[in-house]
Amino acid sequence: MSVQAIQQDDDENKYLPKNPWLSCAPVLLACFVFVMDGTIANVALPHMAGSFSATRDESIWILTSYLISSGIIIPSVDFFSKYFGRKNFYIISILLFTIASLLCGTATSLGQMVFYRVLQGAGGGGIVPLSQAIMMESFPKERRGTAMALFGMGVILAPIVGPMLGGWITDNWTWPWVFFINVPVGCIAAVMAKDLLFNPPYAQRVKGVKMDWLGFGLLSLWLICLQVFFDKGNNADWFNATWICWVFTISCFAAIGFFVSQIVRKNTLVDISVFKNKEFIIGTFIQVVMMSVLYASIAILPQFLQSMMGYTAFLSGLSMMPRGLGSLTSMIICAFIADIVDKRKMVIAGLTLIGTAGLFFGFLNLQIATINIMIPNYLMGMGMGLSMIPIINLSMETLSNQQMTNASGLQNLFKNIGGAIGTSLVATFLTRFAQAHQYMMVGKLSDLNPVYMERVQATTGALMQYTSADVAQHMAQYAQYGTLLKQATLWAFMDSFRIFGILCFVLIPLLFLFKKSKSR
Repeated sequence: MSVQAIQQDDDENKYLPKNPWLSCAPVLLACFVFVMDGTIANVALPHMAGSFSATRDESIWILTSYLISSGIIIPSVDFFSKYFGRKNFYIISILLFTIASLLCGTATSLGQMVFYRVLQGAGGGGIVPLSQAIMMESFPKERRGTAMALFGMGVILAPIVGPMLGGWITDNWTWPWVFFINVPVGCIAAVMAKDLLFNPPYAQRVKGVKMDWLGFGLLSLWLICLQVFFDKGNNADWFNATWICWVFTISCFAAIGFFVSQIVRKNTLVDISVFKNKEFIIGTFIQVVMMSVLYASIAILPQFLQSMMGYTAFLSGLSMMPRGLGSLTSMIICAFIADIVDKRKMVIAGLTLIGTAGLFFGFLNLQIATINIMIPNYLMGMGMGLSMIPIINLSMETLSNQQMTNASGLQNLFKNIGGAIGTSLVATFLTRFAQAHQYMMVGKLSDLNPVYMERVQATTGALMQYTSADVAQHMAQYAQYGTLLKQATLWAFMDSFRIFGILCFVLIPLLFLFKKSKSR
């Protein structure tokens, strides 16, 4: 190690708190509630759509508006941390998130709900990057693997526990309580943050700091148009609709304008210089794809279980509980070996488990037992725990403490974009794949197909005792067509899961671009 590196470590270590574990309690509590709220509403979506007289596609905005809103705020975290002081801004974020959660529970229309979810995402947008930065800065470098394993409790467990808890609340109470439960937890987290949070000198309030309103406006325009494109593109037949072409074009130019403005101007919203770090770029890309897979799978698995298997909201959430157990298992393993094992090997093992679970899901059918859902869920949860925590470390370990807040903000911005795009695209996958399979199979519903005719005649004979022969035959034909639609939808779900699995395997070669991590 060079003299300069030793000096840098000494300068950073002198600001470490005497007891870093005290800072972990409010950080983990706030982070857990925020991340969980990104998925807790998944299983309650049909109930909310019914309350607001909205379609399934329209109700997806309840999920994506939350992710995009928080994504817009995340790059501004560095500015607000300097303007208010990091500790003060962290407490403000928790309180705004808590108030917005209360408002979400009182919403009476889809428009109100989307607006309140935007406020909720804006309030919580700073929680995850600040939590990650605080956890990384509170521990010396040789202990950051353990710290990130602990941080993974909020990042990994929360979106897995969310559907189970949301399903139980929806079935036993009503969907507004999915949001009301955030209120007492948020208040406790804010009080704990005020009393226990570590606040180093370089995280204090800075006078004279200016906001990059041009960058903020371009970022907002970019992400809003991008989300409209992905959410509404399928219904509008993508680029066959003129307005979709315009929305996509505006999004592209806004994105280009945002990055150019951050490069050529001073006092910008984010510091793009962290992208000079190869490890940061690769690690962020891997995390974006992983978050797309995580949020997309969590979005469609409850739908598959409820619409295809007849599960209740609670049972569909409960069937995902093995993910939490798998994550808990992997985090316990990470806590012991994260600082002594090459992190690249841990990420490879995790991605292999996630890919295997995705392929496992991709070969299910409607004659399955609950254990067939639990096993791949456990593997996927364990894979997320083994891979997400070390990849955060790999992407951040070559950055200085002063770069952590800005780098965490950028990284979580792209992770949120990945989660939102994954949630939107998987709805397109289901629709298009189901149409393709229906097109391939509909030719089998022909009078020339003896199997089809045999089933129609058997069903007609059973129905003739209740109605006339003509009506019974039409009902029998409609029943066979309904079976075809169900089979086509099943295959669409399976194709989507297979894509998730293949994506994880494709990411593995990128890990060899990292340098071998040093062991303690």
